[in-house]
Amino acid sequence: MKKILLITALLISTLAASAQKNTSLSYIDKFKADAIRIMQETGIPASIILGVAMHESACGNSAVAQNLNNQFGVKGGGTSVYYKHKKKVKSSYKQYDSITESFEDFARIMTERKQFSHLADQLTQYDYVAWAKGIQRSGYASSRKWASQVLGLINKYKLYDLDQTPADHPALLQPAPDPTDPTGIQPKMANNQ
Repeated sequence: MKKILLITALLISTLAASAQKNTSLSYIDKFKADAIRIMQETGIPASIILGVAMHESACGNSAVAQNLNNQFGVKGGGTSVYYKHKKKVKSSYKQYDSITESFEDFARIMTERKQFSHLADQLTQYDYVAWAKGIQRSGYASSRKWASQVLGLINKYKLYDLDQTPADHPALLQPAPDPTDPTGIQPKMANNQ
């Protein structure tokens, strides 16, 4: 009986611990609306915003993300302090009041810092590959694999679908004309589209 109780207690504590971590899909679901809103305001692809956040914060599970609300690994703003296992941790990473503030600051960095602002001037919200490579070339991360890792997340979770919403492209709602149809009339799409 004691063994069953011990196993049950261990199983429950394991499930509780794993339930607290964000999964990639839960992270996407939680922050895709913010990423799309920021894309519409700034032109930075939502796929880049979410892909970089997922990569830099381990889907919100890193210590910096959880304790400082910093989803992008942004440094600066003095020394931040948080406690981990009752020990004081000093960090050079920037602390934010909210996760949304972290997302907005990333967009500000990409559009206002001279180091990155040329990307917003040259690229569209649909060119996520060029954005990832441009951010890496501009010095956002020191790893040579950074862009390919971010692009791997974007492709794995099809985050690029967030960049191309039908509202932005009404032509995507209409089927291509049938070249074999002599009338040239396009069929109506379902759902009044």
